[in-house]
Amino acid sequence: MSTRDHPGDTLLFTGADWSFDKVGRVHDAIAGIAHGELGLDIYPNQIEVITAEQMLDAYSSIGMPLMYKHWSFGKHFAADEALYRKGMRGLAYEIVINSSPCISYIMEENSMAMQTLVIAHAAFGHNHFFKNNALFRQWTDAKGILDYLEFAKGYILHAEERFGARAVERVLDAAHALMSHGVHKYPRKRPYDLAEDKKRQQERQDWFQRNYNDLWRTVPRPAAVFPEDEDVAERKRMLGLPEENLLYFLEKSAPLLAPWQREILRIVRNVAQYFYPQKQTKVMNEGCATMVHYTIANRLHQQGRIDDGTLMEILHSHTNVVFQPGFDDPRFSGINPYALGFAMMQDIARICLDPTAEDRAWFPDFAGNRDPWGTLRHAWADYRDESFILQFLSPAVMRKLRLFHLHDQAEAENMVVKAIHDERGYRQVRQTLARSYDIGALEPDIQVIDVDLTGDRRLIVQHRVAGGILLDALEALRTLRHLANLWGYPVQLVEVDGRDNEVLKVHEDVHPV
Repeated sequence: MSTRDHPGDTLLFTGADWSFDKVGRVHDAIAGIAHGELGLDIYPNQIEVITAEQMLDAYSSIGMPLMYKHWSFGKHFAADEALYRKGMRGLAYEIVINSSPCISYIMEENSMAMQTLVIAHAAFGHNHFFKNNALFRQWTDAKGILDYLEFAKGYILHAEERFGARAVERVLDAAHALMSHGVHKYPRKRPYDLAEDKKRQQERQDWFQRNYNDLWRTVPRPAAVFPEDEDVAERKRMLGLPEENLLYFLEKSAPLLAPWQREILRIVRNVAQYFYPQKQTKVMNEGCATMVHYTIANRLHQQGRIDDGTLMEILHSHTNVVFQPGFDDPRFSGINPYALGFAMMQDIARICLDPTAEDRAWFPDFAGNRDPWGTLRHAWADYRDESFILQFLSPAVMRKLRLFHLHDQAEAENMVVKAIHDERGYRQVRQTLARSYDIGALEPDIQVIDVDLTGDRRLIVQHRVAGGILLDALEALRTLRHLANLWGYPVQLVEVDGRDNEVLKVHEDVHPV
């Protein structure tokens, strides 16, 4: 145990039972360390205590406090509840919302020690990351998200009352099926403002009405709209093709959608866009929160604000969170983002304070700078998982986690270890691991590339195949069915080799139902 700085200070709490007064005292004590010693910059905090059933409900509605109704949320709730009741799955200690104020849900079943860990982890660690990371600043509107979700919930409820639950459900089913391909992946010209977006709803409806006839007035005619040599280029320019955000394209250009259906597509893609940064920062976000709660818990103990038993309970949970099974362990399911993130954060702090010769050679910019938290805050603000690993993963962490690069091809008789722990091997392992967090490589590159305006109005979608991995045929056809239902006419999916554009597979035309 560390020697306490002020052993005579009064404990923040005793015993396992929590109360709102104890939670308030712990929050204030953590805030003093977070702001005064770690230099964290956070949104205002709003901490709410919920039951296990409410936590399950939050799971089912993608963790949001306000959400429109959809049958898939109830399905997820029933499945999660059944596993929880049978003891086959535990619950998260907390859920935190990227909003201003930042909402942190803590479970009433938690002990006071766990409430301390959760407040440090979520209300300060995640909160700081949400507010300061460049991706979240670029793509999310923390001040407007709750108002927008309230608007979305009311809008869809109103649509169900006016147009029928089945009609609305059909649009939502299709939009959810395309949700992962309903985001903008490149920076916008202005900050994303959901509150302003909500106010422009009527303006968008007027725009749809004005542009519908202009865009599609020539569709029934058999003759080409443009001279043959200009037809393709001009058609694509008019429709803004190619377009990788499928929901955006459908919202703007699908010829048969009513204004209320377009608004639902916009709601779903705005929700998808809100979660887009979280998909790219899992290691960094969890590593940041874990580093913060670990440091604050130990600091509270050093100050005499929590006792030995409380610290041991916190460290027991912390150890479970950062546990990384070996590759030959039956529990292994990949690299634990908590384990990798926390190991890298601790290593950065070590390099800043006590670097080795190897550290100085690999990280000359910050090795020995004596400012670990300033270095960490810089990393949290300016990187995502892929670039963070490529920039900060050290040989020491690779040795600690026993990382190596394994080359495995289905047609090969043997697996080959391509990189070991030497200078060249370290760099190859780091590059390979970073690439595994590249969202562009993890998700298929699917884009709308053309529309047959003068024929059967077929929508042509292209998948640029990477590494020879084609889409699952059944899943592709199911998704195309949803795409066709929104487009209103046949849809064709062409899979081409990303290197030379050779056509590998064409999925048959799908007609809307």
